[in-house]
Amino acid sequence: MNKRSAYRKRIVKEPPTLDLFKPVGTSMRTAQKVILTLDELEALRFADYRQLEHLEASQKMNISRPTFTRLISKARHKLAQLLLEGCVLKIEGGNIEFRSTVHECQDCGETVKQSIEAPLKDCQECGSSNTENLADKHLDSD
Repeated sequence: MNKRSAYRKRIVKEPPTLDLFKPVGTSMRTAQKVILTLDELEALRFADYRQLEHLEASQKMNISRPTFTRLISKARHKLAQLLLEGCVLKIEGGNIEFRSTVHECQDCGETVKQSIEAPLKDCQECGSSNTENLADKHLDSD
């Protein structure tokens, strides 16, 4: 068992539909990359986007308030770094468990939010069977 798996999994509502951000005019090959973990993104969502108190947000993520505060501090530092230095942002990893998922059609881009247990279905928009469960994509990258 690795060190990270010994910690309680952090609850994340759903996987992001976008997980790579690059400043205009920056080369992917030469730019420094900043990795924002999925639990750090969830902390940003709760603290800065939804403006929840740290205690309430920590309970939603199934972690202690001090752990939440450390996560949000790390996430904010990474965001400041990428804005000030023009870094590429990649969202991946973290010791997380999703509550729901997003199925994305690889042909037309349509997205559907579903329960984490819901089976992959053909796209409701174009009928394509070329769909991807974004939770699986992110969990496979750990």
